[in-house]
Amino acid sequence: MYAIEVENLTKIYGKGDTAVTAIADASLQVKPGELVAILGPSGSGKTTLLTAIGLINEPTRGKVVIDGVTVADEGWLAGLDLKRLRREKLGFIFQAHNLIPFLTAMENVMIALEINHQTRSEAKDRATELLSALNLGHRLNNYPMSLSGGEAQRVAIARALANKPKVILADEPTAALDTENGKNVMVLLKKLAVGNHSAVLVVTHDHRMVEGFDRIFNVRDGRIVS
Repeated sequence: MYAIEVENLTKIYGKGDTAVTAIADASLQVKPGELVAILGPSGSGKTTLLTAIGLINEPTRGKVVIDGVTVADEGWLAGLDLKRLRREKLGFIFQAHNLIPFLTAMENVMIALEINHQTRSEAKDRATELLSALNLGHRLNNYPMSLSGGEAQRVAIARALANKPKVILADEPTAALDTENGKNVMVLLKKLAVGNHSAVLVVTHDHRMVEGFDRIFNVRDGRIVS
């Protein structure tokens, strides 16, 4: 079974003469354990596609299936609890780490668990485990302003993994990092895909960052071209 299935996904903004097609008839599948890239220049529709898969941006047409659950078929399916599905099945990593500045590294991870009804004790244990695995055991009580860019992004990755999602979506996760730290993040995502048997889908415009990916979908002008 695929962790992500997208069939003929289309997103149109506006109507009539002002209508703009951001993504047109996109189809892709990602298996558990795969690291897959959506590669293309700025404005090509990459992020629109990712946010539709991530249950944030409702598609105009097309079908989206996440971990065996059909979430969209010509628009969101009625009766679905999209917030719950995001919490339970999806992990997000963004270009900016988006850490909460007045929470420590550990607390930034814990909050994702507590929102998903974990006890504080369970959340603390899980956050410590994840951050230690990402070589941040010595930074548990540091605030975001005292972390390097690479460290902050690793905290964001730990937060995305907190609830053991089947699907991890990353939108330009290395754009704010130098080349070395960027490549280190991509290597880490590959390890996580295999080790956690999660499907990892990464949006990027940088060809240098997709070495070692299992597959690459090239997007241009709203269409997957190869």
